[in-house]
Amino acid sequence: MDNLNLFHELEAILRMNSRYCMEDGTLIKNKIVEDALSLEPELLKYILSHEGLKKNFFCEVNGVMVFDKVKFQHFVMNKSFLPDSYTSYKNKIGLTTDDGSFISESRHVVLAWPYKDCILEGGQTKEEAKRDEIFWSETLAPDEINRLTEPKAFAGFKRYDKDGEHDVEHLLPTDNLIIKGNNLLALYSLRKMYTNKIKLIYIDPPYNTGNDGFGYNDNFNHSSWLSFMRTRLMVARDLLSSDGLIFISIDTSRNNANGVVGSPEMPYLHIILDEIFGRKNFIGHLHWKKKKQPSFLSKIAGVMESVLIYAKDESNIGKLQMGQTTDTTKRIDNADNPYSERTITKGIRFMGEPNFVIKKGKYQNKTMTTEFLQDVVVKDGRTQNDFKAIARYRTSQSEINKFCLQDLMYITANCSFRRFKTEDEMDAGKTITDLLLDWGQNQDATEELRKLFEITNDEKAFDNPKPELLMSNIILVATEKGDIVLDYHLGSGTTAAVAHKLERQYIGVEQMDYINTLDIPRLQKVIEGEQGGISKSANWQGGGSFVYCELAKANQQFVDEINKAKSHKALVAIWQKMQSTGYLNYKINVSTFEENAKDFESLSFDNQKRFLIECLDKNMLYIPVSDMESEEYAVSEEDKRLTKEFYKKN
Repeated sequence: MDNLNLFHELEAILRMNSRYCMEDGTLIKNKIVEDALSLEPELLKYILSHEGLKKNFFCEVNGVMVFDKVKFQHFVMNKSFLPDSYTSYKNKIGLTTDDGSFISESRHVVLAWPYKDCILEGGQTKEEAKRDEIFWSETLAPDEINRLTEPKAFAGFKRYDKDGEHDVEHLLPTDNLIIKGNNLLALYSLRKMYTNKIKLIYIDPPYNTGNDGFGYNDNFNHSSWLSFMRTRLMVARDLLSSDGLIFISIDTSRNNANGVVGSPEMPYLHIILDEIFGRKNFIGHLHWKKKKQPSFLSKIAGVMESVLIYAKDESNIGKLQMGQTTDTTKRIDNADNPYSERTITKGIRFMGEPNFVIKKGKYQNKTMTTEFLQDVVVKDGRTQNDFKAIARYRTSQSEINKFCLQDLMYITANCSFRRFKTEDEMDAGKTITDLLLDWGQNQDATEELRKLFEITNDEKAFDNPKPELLMSNIILVATEKGDIVLDYHLGSGTTAAVAHKLERQYIGVEQMDYINTLDIPRLQKVIEGEQGGISKSANWQGGGSFVYCELAKANQQFVDEINKAKSHKALVAIWQKMQSTGYLNYKINVSTFEENAKDFESLSFDNQKRFLIECLDKNMLYIPVSDMESEEYAVSEEDKRLTKEFYKKN
């Protein structure tokens, strides 16, 4: 019996069992393969009942029938078994594997991530996030994969500072960078210059919860989402310094805000991180209490989000600690001289925000009352000016004098004095706990963005942004001034904004167009000295700069046009341009495309888009640095010069 008849016979047998059929009658190939690999008795019974199938997939060994499950798997997964209209059309044009064989039998591999992270899918906006993902995987040869991840050229350089937007004269090693483009390819491009240099990576990726409010396409299926995360984390690890840390926000709720039931990805992400960073480098699992109202549609109303922390090398990581913010000393009032006015010279340690202004006035807590007679400026954790203060003590004047030795005292965040016996005792900060009850849940980040952008209607600047206080604490725990912070899921730009205010160097990567309507304007406002978020506690007055650039597009320009197309006529026009200026997949047969134009018209609009994107050579989505001198890419001389500066080439 030939294969075609076997296909029909197997299809008829499998349709007899609802286990292998969807409600619309479509056979579930993956379920059939899973049962074959696990030697499901019911499936084997069906195959044995048909003489032709039995002869093809069983052999007799010493009187025992042995099932060839590998051969059966290949048979079921063959493109000729249950082909749909799209597959049939694609086969006509030539977009198949080289020899029609199975992936496992060839030198090809499935490169899943270009589709799973929506490099080729436009449905990443809030309006389109509920669309079914159709560009999930494609077969590429190993040499093609290596080519795709080569460092890319950059374009569109602009510097932003207090005087606005400027052309970039030179790139500096200390420049803050905002990069527009696919974050995986951006990470590969950063690897040459920033390997082992990033002190902190923070990401707030799509959670795969079914909630479309994140601004990304949040509908990756489970395996696709894991592939999406893993590919990026592997490159991210290379970028971390030997004493670097990565913090990852991830939801643990089973229901999202809309009541959609899903399986939280956190435990699976934990396993991937163990694989990539090593189990010994797991530092902790923080539970952050978020402010937003939990969904009571869930069996358990979720009020917490998780932050997983891993180190590049845990042996280089000490305690993660914040400065003490409470005064646990006893009252030391002096009954004979209840109020003592002292002149305190500058240099006193301040345990709280590193940059702060203590306004003159009276402050009281459980242990003492202190009145500051002048404003006190705190910078980098120490007072910057002499000042007078009146404190009520319960001790002798000699003890008061000892108390005023500045190396043994600091001002607490509630503006009282505290003294220590030794410098070591003073430096022993408070280790953070894994339950974060005061790291931003009282800060309405959504409302702060509305105020920042003067939004007066019910619109939001961004769905579910993280509060600046949360990001501030993470940065203060993990870095010092001048350290580099990376966020390759930049979103609303909170990481970059806070890093800028705390005088850390930062790199932000974002693929979505709102990078130009949200992130860039937000950072411009930071430079101007906006007073939202942590600005007041950090004594932020404005200043600094950052450089914006984009991955230089080649075929990605066609992808963007295809995704934005609204009609079949528009797609045909794009196809004409692709033939004359684009780089087509070497498997595409242009002549047969024209011959089968009517079949193309009969495809659904989404499948028409899908086909045109598959026709493109994915190596040429963005322009490789090694090819940017070619005239056909029309890279400007200015972009070439700055790209070379970025990679430190002559």
